[in-house]
Amino acid sequence: MKRPSVGQIAFWIVALTLAVAGFFFVRGLATCWSATRLPGITPASCGTSPTVLDGPVLNEQGTPIATRLAETLPPPPVEIPKTDIPEPWDGASRVNILFLGLDYRDWEAGAGAPRSDTMILFTVDPLTKTAGMISIPRDLWVNIPGFGYSRINTAYSNGEAYKLPGGGPGLAMRTVEGLLGVPIQYYAQIDFLAFEEAIDAMGGLEICIPESIRVSVVGRENKFLIKEGCQVLPGYLVLGYARDRKSGGGGDIDRAKRQQLVIMALRDQVFSPENFPRMVAIAPDVYREASVGLRTNLSFNDAMRLGSLMAQIPVESIQRGVIDYTMGSLENVALGGENASVLKPFPDKIRELRDQIFTVGGALSPLAAQGDPATLMQAEAANVRVLNGSLTTDLDRLTGNYLLGQGVRVLEIGQADRLYDRTVIYVYKPSLYTMKYLQAVFGISSGSQIRIQPDPAATVDIEVRVGNDWASSNPMP
Repeated sequence: MKRPSVGQIAFWIVALTLAVAGFFFVRGLATCWSATRLPGITPASCGTSPTVLDGPVLNEQGTPIATRLAETLPPPPVEIPKTDIPEPWDGASRVNILFLGLDYRDWEAGAGAPRSDTMILFTVDPLTKTAGMISIPRDLWVNIPGFGYSRINTAYSNGEAYKLPGGGPGLAMRTVEGLLGVPIQYYAQIDFLAFEEAIDAMGGLEICIPESIRVSVVGRENKFLIKEGCQVLPGYLVLGYARDRKSGGGGDIDRAKRQQLVIMALRDQVFSPENFPRMVAIAPDVYREASVGLRTNLSFNDAMRLGSLMAQIPVESIQRGVIDYTMGSLENVALGGENASVLKPFPDKIRELRDQIFTVGGALSPLAAQGDPATLMQAEAANVRVLNGSLTTDLDRLTGNYLLGQGVRVLEIGQADRLYDRTVIYVYKPSLYTMKYLQAVFGISSGSQIRIQPDPAATVDIEVRVGNDWASSNPMP
């Protein structure tokens, strides 16, 4: 593979500063990484062997409980199918990327596959030139597909240890999809040592610290004081600032906010006109330092296009959110035979945060800030199916024709599986502008009438099952 030019490398850094803290690159020459599919098994030539987990354990009520890493048991027989890379990005659809920061202390302790120490979902919408990020606390208690309920940071280690299709990133992506109800196309993972070295290769990070804090640094006994104010920090202090969860009393939540502060500082440093020539000059060094600890399923071409898009998104159009203690309850659970504190989520609260990050203007005024709802819906060009769930004959055809007249791309009509008192909208693929438009058309105010069920195999993006409420009261002639 031909090595990218200095200019291309610089563009790569610009492309993914926001999405992955500025530093992941397609490593086609790296033996221990595949750019053609999600990672499942690390090649033997890398000198590592996967550690496996005990299978899910059931409690007296038959509910799976969380399990711990086990170093001695052999893995269950799992067939590893060939996993294709995602479809190339069309340049117009919303892009969602899961960023994973790995806790390499697990490797050092010989505990096998590491847990994810950081999880942030990034979203970029080319239609409205907006972006956003949601930080997910690692102690969040969620359902991990195939393993039952556990802390969300074990999803990665389970996927790696059991050598599941897609490996750790694949299982982590499916877990977050189930939590937030949005499809995730891409992932990027970085070990923190590579992150630290990349910061140093940049000459440090220019960042404004809102308040003084003492942070722990991996491998060093004493805490380090980072004073309030704007300054340039070396890699080890940036990493310590982003990872420390014991200073300040805010735990994971305060740490998530600091991580987002670091990400925005990285963005500002790379995009700054006075800094960009220097970024171009040092791009090869940053690439060399960072690429060793990075893995992604995002293609080089797609990343380059994302880079040009990111350059057009102003800071004020980047929404930021953290799943905090108001969105769940702190509870103690049995984890590996021991008492453990976890955050059990309130789904409605988390959906509100998701809507705020994923729609322009926030959950209370979606789409209003950046354009006409009908225009955004038409630009999204989502495919829609209309099904008749009412007692009124031919309502699917009448409704379909009405929506076509409004500019909605209705491709299919038919009969619903049963009668519906209230109209329900099913969202199978990312089509939030069309969903919001249809929600207004059908007068839907209850979240229970919106069902987000990611399904890449669906023949349409959105399905509307019209009910008796629409049959009895609608604006159709």
